[in-house]
Amino acid sequence: MTRPLRMTRPTAPAGPRGSRLRPVPRTLRARLIAGLLVLLVVTCAAVGFATTAALRHFLVDRLDQQLAEAGGRYAASLEHTGQGGGPDTRAQTPGTLGVRLLGGRVTAAGVVDGDADDTDGPDDEDDRISFTPAQQRALAALPVGGPARTLDLGEAQGHYRVRAVAGRDGDVLVSGLPLRPAEETVRRLEGLELTVFAIAVAAAGTAGALWVGWSLRPLRRVVGMAERVSAMPLASGEVLLAERVPDDDPRTEVGRVGAALNRMLGHVGDALARRHAVEERLRGFAADASHELRTPVATVRGHAELALRHPGEVPAPVRHSLERIDAEAVRMGAIVEDLLLLARLDAGRPLAEEDVDLTRIALNAVADARAAGPDHRWRLALPEDPVVVRGDEHRLSQAAANLLANARTHTPPGTGIELRLERERVGGQVELSVTDDGPGIAPELLERVFERFVRGDRARSRATGSTGLGLAIVRAVVRAHGGTVDAASRPGRTVFTVRLPQGSPEREP
Repeated sequence: MTRPLRMTRPTAPAGPRGSRLRPVPRTLRARLIAGLLVLLVVTCAAVGFATTAALRHFLVDRLDQQLAEAGGRYAASLEHTGQGGGPDTRAQTPGTLGVRLLGGRVTAAGVVDGDADDTDGPDDEDDRISFTPAQQRALAALPVGGPARTLDLGEAQGHYRVRAVAGRDGDVLVSGLPLRPAEETVRRLEGLELTVFAIAVAAAGTAGALWVGWSLRPLRRVVGMAERVSAMPLASGEVLLAERVPDDDPRTEVGRVGAALNRMLGHVGDALARRHAVEERLRGFAADASHELRTPVATVRGHAELALRHPGEVPAPVRHSLERIDAEAVRMGAIVEDLLLLARLDAGRPLAEEDVDLTRIALNAVADARAAGPDHRWRLALPEDPVVVRGDEHRLSQAAANLLANARTHTPPGTGIELRLERERVGGQVELSVTDDGPGIAPELLERVFERFVRGDRARSRATGSTGLGLAIVRAVVRAHGGTVDAASRPGRTVFTVRLPQGSPEREP
């Protein structure tokens, strides 16, 4: 009997999850098309295997039926040479095998080759066939009167379906029919199925890709709307969420998602509108309060100074109180001015636009800081050529002064502080940084260092004059000039970095 070949699949080397050897489609469209093609290929393969197996079984059954109907006539003609063998030979199908065995040994064997000389009988040289010892043992092992079996007769004859019956003289007569016509028919069917199935899979893949793409158009619209909303700046300012998903049919899954997303956008839009209204009220209140407080603060300060200039003798406790009133009035005036500046910057008040020499601002800022903090070690690093940007000179000077004042106020005497100004080679920006080798900023405070009224030491005396608004003003001024500011700190090194565009600034809303 023939043994089917065992096809072994090469084992792929083990690799980590998500190996590049087996890429997995990521998009929903690709997964749907891949799933459709896989199902179609599996279905075609199952249909092909079923039809070829059924056809093979049908053809083999027909051969077995022909063997049962023919019996051992052709093999019997081999036993009685020349006694009516011709007619028996003419009645057989070309390729019919006849074998006579006696005592387990082949005494005669022949094959009908379909030539005209088949009428002469099985003694014709063309009709004779020889067997190897193994084939003779396989023929002798056939059960007499049993079902037909498949026998391999070598490359010359191929596979045969053979059946053994008992002869009249105590011998065994074996008849066989070739399997080659049936195998060729099955192979032709397999080739036809491969061609038809390949065309069907290609056509189904193309049509499926078009259909899936058309079906996913609503989902693509949802994705596009979500991407547009995600690109909108929602952190501050007035935000108009006018984007809505056009597909909100509750009868479809995408429609339900679109309807839910539209409701969510409506809620978010309402929340942002309320937040903006609250911010506007707070800004208006801060601006109005700061503006209204300027006059009373100036009045209090003026009366304190007038009292201190009294020509008569003023008791020491009264003089001390007047001096404290004057000092706190000065401090309150600074807070009012800072709050008013922040309110104006938050409201988007336009700043002056002119060519500003940052090099001169850096020189003046370090000179003023050295005078205010002679116990610190001051350093200045400037490029050879002047650095010029577009902006408001007064506000940029205030930002540089605030950075240096912050470094001086929150570091002990003897700390080294450096102001560095340079042009970035990538991005076309100007970088101004203030670095100190002081104790650094606590990690929990570093995230809020640019917020208003944030102080590094809540318990320290307010006699230093710090209002907690210096770095907030720095961030507001830098953003108004279209730049960015960030801070990095660790024990022994704290850096505040300001980056400004060299061209015309693009102010944030």
